[in-house]
Amino acid sequence: MLRDNEHIRARPDGQSERSRLDPFVVATGDAPPRDQRDLMERPFFSLGKRPRLKPILYKAADTEVQVFALPEYGMATIWDADVLIWAASQIVAAENNGIPTSRFFRFTPYQLLRAIGRPTGNHQYLLLKAALARLQSTVIATTIRNGMHWRRRQFSWINEWEEMTTRAGRVEGMEFVLPEWFYTSVVDRSLVLTIDPAYFRLTGGIERWLYRVARKHAGHQPEGWAFEIRHLHEKSGSLARPSDFALDLRCIATRQPLPGYRLEIEWEDRRELLRFRPENLSTVPVGNPVKPIGRLGANSIGTLGANRTAHFIEDSNRESNSSSLTRAQASHGAGATRRGAP
Repeated sequence: MLRDNEHIRARPDGQSERSRLDPFVVATGDAPPRDQRDLMERPFFSLGKRPRLKPILYKAADTEVQVFALPEYGMATIWDADVLIWAASQIVAAENNGIPTSRFFRFTPYQLLRAIGRPTGNHQYLLLKAALARLQSTVIATTIRNGMHWRRRQFSWINEWEEMTTRAGRVEGMEFVLPEWFYTSVVDRSLVLTIDPAYFRLTGGIERWLYRVARKHAGHQPEGWAFEIRHLHEKSGSLARPSDFALDLRCIATRQPLPGYRLEIEWEDRRELLRFRPENLSTVPVGNPVKPIGRLGANSIGTLGANRTAHFIEDSNRESNSSSLTRAQASHGAGATRRGAP
């Protein structure tokens, strides 16, 4: 019989990737936040506060992104993406300290929740499990770094995940395996950018997406970067009508919530644009490129799989999304001098 402090462990699974990977054990969870460039500007996540089932089908020039959700869970949200930001941050920080990394993460929920600015109580842990379920069940297909056979290389944001508990039900650790597509892009120094820690305090889905677009395109350029609002609507994958989306952006430009960037509404040839202008940036350069470790045997630490009840999934979607933006009209500025690429 197990005592209360003994761990419940899963039976060996020959199909598990964890049996072929060395675990990357997260020591503290503290690391400057880093984001992956492709995820910062393409529509990979749901921005709405309700569970999304409608696929994202995005195409611009040679770039295509398709995202599909299962009815049981809904599409992974931009708040769920905090898990991926945290993972990328850990990989880069570990290499900067001479620690090899792996797609196979071993960590505690406390480390992750604390790093992304969430409370660390039991309710937040249940919401984290719901987020992991959405990340695992959401299916992505993209031409980005997949070439001509991209439709045959579908993946999910998390390949598998598991938790470790005591017989008394106390959670002591978690594991997950990142997809190769995401991990190799983080290993590539040129595809990672630091972000402001205040990003995690942004409560609106559109605000979060706008910050990532601003950081990716405007960066530290004094004049920033400008996009047609119509173009931003297409890039966001938002389910809102174009007119409602534009109204949201004007409201956000009035409030100026983005850390490190000022938003300005401009007009050019009767086209409405939104400019991202750097202001009081607090991000720092990314360190050296990271290096993966070999694929050696690693034992699983968990027995309890995802608690994927509809209650937790729906509760997580409600909590992770902000209330509808108050409608307000922003004042208009004058002509843009630089516009964003597709």
